[in-house]
Amino acid sequence: MAALAEGESEFFGILESDDTRYMRDALEKIGKAAGADLFLGNSGTAMRSLTAVLCLGTGKYILRGEPRMHERPIKDLVDALRTLGANIEYLENDGYPPLKIKANGLTGGEVRIKGNISSQFLSALLIAAPYCKEPLEIIVDGELISKPYVYMTIRLMEKFGIKVENNDYKSFKAEKGVYKAQSLEIEGDASSASYFWAGAAITRGNVIVKGIEKDSLQGDVKFLEVLEKMGSELTGITIDATLFPDAAMTICPVACYAKGKTRITGIASWKVKETDRISAMANELRKVGAEVVTGDDFIELTPPEVIKPAAIETYNDHRMAMCFSLLSLNSPNKKGAEITILNPSCVNKTFPEYFKEFKRLTGSPH
Repeated sequence: MAALAEGESEFFGILESDDTRYMRDALEKIGKAAGADLFLGNSGTAMRSLTAVLCLGTGKYILRGEPRMHERPIKDLVDALRTLGANIEYLENDGYPPLKIKANGLTGGEVRIKGNISSQFLSALLIAAPYCKEPLEIIVDGELISKPYVYMTIRLMEKFGIKVENNDYKSFKAEKGVYKAQSLEIEGDASSASYFWAGAAITRGNVIVKGIEKDSLQGDVKFLEVLEKMGSELTGITIDATLFPDAAMTICPVACYAKGKTRITGIASWKVKETDRISAMANELRKVGAEVVTGDDFIELTPPEVIKPAAIETYNDHRMAMCFSLLSLNSPNKKGAEITILNPSCVNKTFPEYFKEFKRLTGSPH
């Protein structure tokens, strides 16, 4: 939004990570030339939002990323943009990056988008909406997942001076206009905070997480409600995680210390994240002794009697590394195990300092 805005914006407290660096580098390149070949790593946020925004001006752009990024779907967004006049070509496989964009503006009017794959598709259209040639109405087909992220997008657009009419997340109308530069403090990331909240719940210790409020707009603060529901003794629960799929992963290690089964639903989007997280999580939980049943939209785990030592594959997924580190912790009713995280540097995607902070929290020498 700042890159599209009139004037100079200033942000404080920005996370230094692979995802933010890819986005910043891309914006710098775009600002210097009417065309660019952009490498976006495995940043879904950068890939999806730039796909929409780059259609607005003029110029030729190529958007590519890591091999996994080329397996993550973008067809629904591209289809929607094509109905608005976008010229987008698939360079390898239909429906997936890499993409070639010949930018020539977007018409506006009415467009439809599926809501059940990724909320980033909708956020991308919303961010681009004020710069369409006509006001844009977006109709959501089916149930929208990850609504808090869309709400955050709308609230931020309002801060930048653009109003969006939200019809119960079934349709959205965005006015034409121009974003106005802002000076903003960036809130800490609730998904990252979930590991420390989980660590405190497992050990029955205390942790203070700064830089984020309990009434934050971020859906992942709902992880705190999950911990409240599990209680201080940690009892297995059934929970619908549609509103907070990222932090929902952190429920799995906590559930390994709980009494009874835990079932997490509303996680179909896990399959198209940094890895197929349903399959990856099931594979690695079985290594530590948990019994796991999975489906297209759920994972159910029975905790192990004893957490077994294991070498954990991360599938180059930052959240796998952070989740499984928690199984090294001791709880009052169950000891942790020696957990070896393979490819720990994958946390650089969103939290380069994770293991340093984890060590500080636990006093562990490893």
